Amino acid sequence: MNTFGRKLTLTTFGESHGKALGCILDGVPAGLTIDEAFIQSELDRRKPGKSKLETGRKEDDKVEILSGIFEGLSTGTPIAMIIYNTNQKSKDYDNVKDLFRPGHADFTYFHKYGLRDYRGGGRSSARETAARVAGGAIAKLMLRELGISIQSGLCEVDGIKGEVQDFDYAKTSKLYALDPHVEAAQEAAILAAKENHDSVGGVVLTTATGVPIGLGEPLYYKLDAILAEAMMGINAAKAVEIGDGVASTHLKGSQNNDAITKEGFSSNHAGGMLGGISNGDTIIVKTHFKPTPSIFQVQQTVTTDNEEVECALKGRHDPCVAIRGAVVCEAMMALSLADMTLLNMGKKMEHLTLLYKGK
Repeated sequence: MNTFGRKLTLTTFGESHGKALGCILDGVPAGLTIDEAFIQSELDRRKPGKSKLETGRKEDDKVEILSGIFEGLSTGTPIAMIIYNTNQKSKDYDNVKDLFRPGHADFTYFHKYGLRDYRGGGRSSARETAARVAGGAIAKLMLRELGISIQSGLCEVDGIKGEVQDFDYAKTSKLYALDPHVEAAQEAAILAAKENHDSVGGVVLTTATGVPIGLGEPLYYKLDAILAEAMMGINAAKAVEIGDGVASTHLKGSQNNDAITKEGFSSNHAGGMLGGISNGDTIIVKTHFKPTPSIFQVQQTVTTDNEEVECALKGRHDPCVAIRGAVVCEAMMALSLADMTLLNMGKKMEHLTLLYKGK
């Protein structure tokens, strides 16, 4: 499947070394002011080659809107956007066309489809996430009208955990670090791995504030389940935590329950959701990214004919995919919440009568 969402759906297309990639965002209500400069700024945050902490592949990632916008407003019809690839070096992958790169989707794609686009991973490449960020930017514009704000940053790199969650600082950091006290150590770990032709993993913290009570469907389309699906659908994501996540399993019920006062919840171990439905508190999600599988050390693998060989990669790759993954996490959070706001509109008769009878 290449489509995400129920009421607000995002369908993406394209490959890492193809001519272009893009998306079709359907379900955006008519009359939303579309800030094209903001959409581009979101893509600029995710685009590669901004620093030595990222891949050397430099793409402008200029987005072009093809449909669904008239005189700066959404028309209610599908919004199509395209981003052209301009800096491919496909010859870097000639030596891996007949073998499987360890840690990559090459093996599973080949056995599922009987062939694969080996140039940069084709469809399985994280390059595809540029389209998600474009779609997520429009979802953010929609949520902004409702007073919902989304932020993210790295809270851990290579096991180096931050204690501070400063989202304003993260906006100024090359690696979107939330804790300025450990940023230097986290950066050093990334650069050391890069020097050793290796890579490191990281953890992204994503939050949403201003979320109303009631988003999420009981049982089979729970908000926390959809957010987990959204984050796990990002390349290299290996685990997702909601609220206290794994740490909650170490607590007693008396410690984990969030007491309720007339001013609201006194704590937020639940991460802003109860029974799969938003409770009005801050949504808290942690996404754990594995080390980038593209490393420049010789590794053991097999060919498409199942012959054992050594794999020596070329190309340009992120030493820590979690850095740019932070921007993608925001996009997926935005798409999920925007979808849920639309799903929630018809849950009460008073909503329908207000819409159709004006009272």
